[in-house]
Amino acid sequence: MHQLTTSFVRRLRDRDDAAWFELWQVFGPVLRGQLMKWGNGRVGFETVRDLSQQTLAALSTSIERFDPTRGVRFSTWLLAIARHALSDEMDRRMALKRGSGKRPAHLNEDWMGGIGGAVDAAYERKIFEAKVAAAIRRAESSSDFMSFEVYRMRVLDGRSGREVADQLGVSQPTISRHLSRSRAELRSRLTEIIATWSFTPEEMAEAELAGLSSDDALFDEAIAEIWHCASSTDEPLT
Repeated sequence: MHQLTTSFVRRLRDRDDAAWFELWQVFGPVLRGQLMKWGNGRVGFETVRDLSQQTLAALSTSIERFDPTRGVRFSTWLLAIARHALSDEMDRRMALKRGSGKRPAHLNEDWMGGIGGAVDAAYERKIFEAKVAAAIRRAESSSDFMSFEVYRMRVLDGRSGREVADQLGVSQPTISRHLSRSRAELRSRLTEIIATWSFTPEEMAEAELAGLSSDDALFDEAIAEIWHCASSTDEPLT
């Protein structure tokens, strides 16, 4: 695993509140969406929220047993744990209807192998979008206000350089400098996020495959597309 990944896992194991918050912020919305899809109207939002928390709690106690050499993506493994949590909840409800209790199933190594079949491509796309959204949030926090506002208006909102310059009362060369500064910060944060949350070479390569290349224009275009896809979901990732 990458050093950033192992460092983050160590923080989770040590019950670092900031690490737990980041885990929930990045993956919570995607897990809730997938659990709602699986529940198909049989579980409400409160139950889904509880199940997603159970999933992340189970992850914290078993993440060191994750073996990327088995060819399973981290996101697929996470989904397997979520499916286990939902299945256990459904079994518990059926047991209550029959008037008998049910002991929770044990999350054993069989679940560590993934979900045993093809994963919905939409889920994998949302996982990657969640990473990009996290990088954008982090870049916004670490950038000065003017620089990121220029990037937001110019790239995320799709406004022209002249329009942004006129609205902010600065020259177009100044807009270009702010844009370049924020893009560099976002690239850095994206590299950081991908390294932290990617457990396999396939996941590490996702950014390049998504068009987040060294070319500035292509990078901005891909960021804008991913941003709008993430913002158009039923539960926004940002």
